[in-house]
Amino acid sequence: MSYFKEGEYALIRFEEKKFLKKLLKGHALNVRKEVLKFDEVIGKPYGARIGKFEVFKPDLEEIILLGFERKTQIIYPKDAFYIAFKLGIRKTDKVLEFGTGSGALCAVLSQLAGEVWTYESVEEFYKTALKNFRRFGLGANVCSHNEDFGKADVPEEFFDSAFVDVREPWHYLEKVYKSLKNGASVGFLLPTANQVIKLLESIGDMFGDVEVVEILQRHYKTISERFRPEDQMVAHTAYLIFGKKVRG
Repeated sequence: MSYFKEGEYALIRFEEKKFLKKLLKGHALNVRKEVLKFDEVIGKPYGARIGKFEVFKPDLEEIILLGFERKTQIIYPKDAFYIAFKLGIRKTDKVLEFGTGSGALCAVLSQLAGEVWTYESVEEFYKTALKNFRRFGLGANVCSHNEDFGKADVPEEFFDSAFVDVREPWHYLEKVYKSLKNGASVGFLLPTANQVIKLLESIGDMFGDVEVVEILQRHYKTISERFRPEDQMVAHTAYLIFGKKVRG
């Protein structure tokens, strides 16, 4: 059985509300006149119910949504986990990513891959991603680079898959193509339709099996007396484009 330790992060549930908190002695969480003292949580097993609170070990989705500092719009877990699935990542794989942003997708990729090489040209974003990784003990297998991928010295036919999250990915297609192994998967994230059209026009014969997908996610209230959809949903966040390297 696993128990909460001082300094560990805990997911705290109070009715429909969720909180991600670091367990420090002498600290507490106050919600609607209810108080959860962290001294009462430390030493308790995962999944403990204390008064009206439930306390769990957070999963990666909860860490990203509730705990990551953001300097840019993050790739939502609903997209990130699907991206990782579509790229077919294995524990022996080397994965390429740019730009890193706040590190949300990189955190997901690093859980699955043997190694992730990620590039971010904006120093503020780069530092934020590293801060998020350190805060939650993530990214031990991530090689982070604070530079423009277009100017980076990258080995050819080296990566098993790649994901690109920049505004104008068509400028980097040839370099991405050269860096991938034959048949390797590549993915792109773009927020607007005109960007998708431009990318499709630029892919040429470099990548085959191309598809475009949009993921919508709808949560429901779990109270039996009033089971219905949540008042808000995460609908369109971006278009995802996937393909595989083809040799002529």
